[in-house]
Amino acid sequence: MTISVQGVVARGKGEPVEVTTVLVPEPGPGEALVDVQACGVCHTDLHYKQGGIGNDFPYLLGHEAAGVVEAVGPDVTDVAPGDFVILNWRAVCGRCRACRRGRPWYCFDTRNASQKMTLEDGTTLSPALGIGAFAAKTLVASGQCTKVNPAISPATAGLLGCGVMAGLGAALNTGGVTRGDSVAVIGCGGVGDGAILGAQLAGATTIIAVDVDDRKLEWARQFGATDVVNSRTGDPVAQIRELTGGFGADVVIEAIGRPETCQQAFYARDLAGTVVLVGVPTPEMRLELPLLDVFGRGGALKSSWYGDCLPSRDFPMLVDLHLAGRLPLEKFVSETIALDEVEEAFARMGRGEVLRSVVSL
Repeated sequence: MTISVQGVVARGKGEPVEVTTVLVPEPGPGEALVDVQACGVCHTDLHYKQGGIGNDFPYLLGHEAAGVVEAVGPDVTDVAPGDFVILNWRAVCGRCRACRRGRPWYCFDTRNASQKMTLEDGTTLSPALGIGAFAAKTLVASGQCTKVNPAISPATAGLLGCGVMAGLGAALNTGGVTRGDSVAVIGCGGVGDGAILGAQLAGATTIIAVDVDDRKLEWARQFGATDVVNSRTGDPVAQIRELTGGFGADVVIEAIGRPETCQQAFYARDLAGTVVLVGVPTPEMRLELPLLDVFGRGGALKSSWYGDCLPSRDFPMLVDLHLAGRLPLEKFVSETIALDEVEEAFARMGRGEVLRSVVSL
């Protein structure tokens, strides 16, 4: 038996998305059916729409979501109907070489639902990041459901499912920001502001926000930026060094995913400092750096997958911090919208008018 719902589908590269009927199977072994309550409009969904991640059209978009478990399949014990959950795209297997080494945040064999959601004509849908949550209901692997305190707003909770968690984790987990550090964040969208908030939470004393949009730089101050740099008006590397005693930042987080900003991040850090790349590039991009500079400057150059988070550990903790008034996640929500407004939300995101549009279902 299948359930008929409305969902947002990208049928082809660069084509406008459409709201259409999606057929969702009842959960099988290891699966959960989730009644989606809210889903953020993330730049990754736009990457899917534009063909920047793959060519497995049609895509059922949406992945940054929270909702309530409606039903579970056989042998599911980690969640139950009625649980309020944040959906994640890292359902760790517990068996791969990363998990066996005690590093499940790197899990190399993460789980998705085995059954496929389809269009009415039987066409198989590819769910964005294995989730597909721009729909009233979605089918996921049970491990993709992380139970959290239901006191949090669904529109706020869902943001931990991707972008905000990626930024927070880039600072807290990958970058290892600690008390007294200086941090620069290049790119002040949702991910970048998450990194700024994470740096503040970790105790960084100098937090430099870099962007080309003064409006975004003002938003960055709300999340803890102590200084702002508009890179349209001058060399951001020189300005970051000037703000850090001429040395460069201890940790520089690149949250755009472009070669030129990755290069800026590399040269804006102090000797033996850390560069974290959390922005998502497209397949054709290349980064060129003199090998002598890579060797001579020391330190570390890291990519950050999903903020190197472990959802079962990080989501409940961050929700509790939010509910205690220590993590203002609600500031990321610029607007709530309906399913049929996703295409325009992509346009507003491209124009830099919003941090996050959130679909309310």
